[in-house]
Amino acid sequence: MVIFWRLAIATLLSLPVADALSSRTSGIAALANRLFPDNGDAFIFKLTAKHDDWSRWNPPVNDNYTVKANKEGRILVEGTTLNALARGLRHYANDVLQIDQFWFADTYKQAPKDLPAPLESLTGASVVPWRYNLNTVTFSYTFAWYQWEDWEKLLDWAALRGVNLQLAWVGYEKIFLDSFKELGLQEEDILPFFSGPAFQSWNRFGNIQGSWGGEGDLPLKFIDKQFDLQKKIVARMVELGITPVLPAFPGFVPSAIKKVRPDAKLTVSPNWFAPAPDKYTRDLFLDPLDDTYTELQKLFISKQIKAFGNVTNIYTLDQFNELAPEKGDEDYLSGISRNTYACLTAANPAAVWLLQGWLFYSSRDFWTQPRIDAYLGGVTDNQGMLILDLYSEANPQWQRTSSYSGKRWIWCQLHNFGGNMALEGRVQTITSGPIDALSQSQSLVGFGLTPEAYEGNEIVYDILLDQAWSSSPISTQDYFRNWATKRYAFSSSIPAEVYQAWEILRTYVYSNTRTDIPQVPVATYQLRPALSGIVNRTGHFPHPTAVHYDPMVLQKAWQLMYRAALRQSALWNIPTFQLDFIDISRQMLSNAFDFKYNDLIKAYQCSISGSKELRSNPSSCDVGTAGRKLLDLLDVLDSTLLTNKHFTLGDWMDAARAWGSAVGNEDLFAFNARSQVTVWQVDATNLNDYAAKAWGDLVGSYYKGRWSIFVDTLQGAGQSGGLDQGALTQKLKTFEANWQAGGFNGTSPATRLDLKSMLQRLQKKQPDVFPEVS
Repeated sequence: MVIFWRLAIATLLSLPVADALSSRTSGIAALANRLFPDNGDAFIFKLTAKHDDWSRWNPPVNDNYTVKANKEGRILVEGTTLNALARGLRHYANDVLQIDQFWFADTYKQAPKDLPAPLESLTGASVVPWRYNLNTVTFSYTFAWYQWEDWEKLLDWAALRGVNLQLAWVGYEKIFLDSFKELGLQEEDILPFFSGPAFQSWNRFGNIQGSWGGEGDLPLKFIDKQFDLQKKIVARMVELGITPVLPAFPGFVPSAIKKVRPDAKLTVSPNWFAPAPDKYTRDLFLDPLDDTYTELQKLFISKQIKAFGNVTNIYTLDQFNELAPEKGDEDYLSGISRNTYACLTAANPAAVWLLQGWLFYSSRDFWTQPRIDAYLGGVTDNQGMLILDLYSEANPQWQRTSSYSGKRWIWCQLHNFGGNMALEGRVQTITSGPIDALSQSQSLVGFGLTPEAYEGNEIVYDILLDQAWSSSPISTQDYFRNWATKRYAFSSSIPAEVYQAWEILRTYVYSNTRTDIPQVPVATYQLRPALSGIVNRTGHFPHPTAVHYDPMVLQKAWQLMYRAALRQSALWNIPTFQLDFIDISRQMLSNAFDFKYNDLIKAYQCSISGSKELRSNPSSCDVGTAGRKLLDLLDVLDSTLLTNKHFTLGDWMDAARAWGSAVGNEDLFAFNARSQVTVWQVDATNLNDYAAKAWGDLVGSYYKGRWSIFVDTLQGAGQSGGLDQGALTQKLKTFEANWQAGGFNGTSPATRLDLKSMLQRLQKKQPDVFPEVS
């Protein structure tokens, strides 16, 4: 039996029990030092159980912790696992000091030099054993350019919130490369199969292959550096009590495998993003019944155990992500999963197969209940599989799949597709939904986060992770108030207007109940310009552009935030307040764009109609004036975003170029960075603007560039009698391709306006959007 890494660690290290326990908690002590600089010795950490010593035959149980003063006046944190200790540390920071660590902005309030002990014991207990984090594609949409300091902050953020199960995909290409080299392939046979650094997730899924744009293969130096980074990430996860979910061999192989295994049973996958050329997709899938599959699975698992230690039994493996199986025959499907799992357990007898349940939603017409039962039933041990119900908050699949045929599963919030940045959330659903499911499904064992990207709306991620520690649905009203207190914590009291603003946001913006707007929308200005079909769009794919609330309520929240800052000027200096104020301003401008767009379309239609309105009121049919107002709004939006590094294209590009420079191919990395947030791949029509971002310089150089073409074309069409849609589309495609190829290389701009100057500009340039505040 392969046991979990923590089992009998004191014996393995030949240490006295007290020293062994101290060694086990040293990572949490280091976390305390990072959270409270040079003050970690104020805490004593003590493990109270051996719940960390889990395996497939000894599943994890719920955690608990207590934080209290000891007899010497130090702060004693006791917990059943390392992760429980980390969660207890955050409970202390939140309740005693009103401090929290946030993701996108630095904490402003500093802890006192002498940390006070809690006046009474603080306790917590989880309601599920697993608190899960990340989606396979998050590693490209958000983490593509992360350096160690970024990962260090993310891992601390996750541990403090009680995350104890998290994907660890970084450096996978090294394992892949070395495993296939052992089969007899050469580097030049394998490297062309890998996709560029911003598109690796879909290569790992078997959706795409190769790089495009002529910038060359993925550099070997990058593969090695990413693998070195993965070693640090996994080690830190272990220190913090976060179980790494490592990648198994999914079955997708380079065509060169035929050189060394000419008889291997291979299936050609469908074209994933037609009408793109087949050379970028249609990956080869190696049948799990083939002996080579068994050989590769053992190589993948054993090489990771050798590199990282025996740190996990859970492996992520997705064979049919948005790809249909070769056959729908139930015997075939059960045979695929049975042999896949047999290969996993041959490499690690305690292996648990983690599967993203997205396929049962995205291909729901194919995945009928008998086929689901057959595929999942191929793993006869229900403890041997763990399913992520990836989109529970909007499109749960656990009910229609009979709780995934009895397999253990996790209730997940997807929320964000592609890193879109609109304000949106379903806080009532993500508090009541998982608790209701827990009472209805015996195989539910966790709550988790599975966004395609993290780009904002941080509160909706916090509240679900905190719900994992509450047996009843959290009061969202209380939660928002307490969250705002910690977010803007400083020495003086927080003005009432701040709480009023967040109550408006809770009641309207973060309480989406519409089924036809199931996710974070994109903005109309982020789409390729067209005469129709882009405003107030609903549905899942392509992304919605409609908002689920009256835009005027956001204006009221903005006024309250502004008024609070006028009353308490210290707010202007708080990074979280700066970020949130810009974020609300950004959303108001985004919403206002739709009105400008409608005015432009109305003016154009009027200008070509020869209508009575044109003769009686020519100004209402003035395409030029309407177009300038629309473009002026984009100028204001661009300069607003450039006041904060988090909202800049330059930050993304600088991070890409830093990696490119380090491994000797800046052009490939910059090209990937520009591609992902715009056209994705120039021939992948359905993915154009999929990963749209509200970033300064992206608005100014790309979105405004497209809309300028549109406005100019409408003006010309009004004079010539009609729009040539084909010619317009070609102009826009040419602009997009040119921009992708090198339209923006910039560096992070210096702040061009401080926050107060930005406000004056907003109110002067867009008075209909931003009213005066007394």
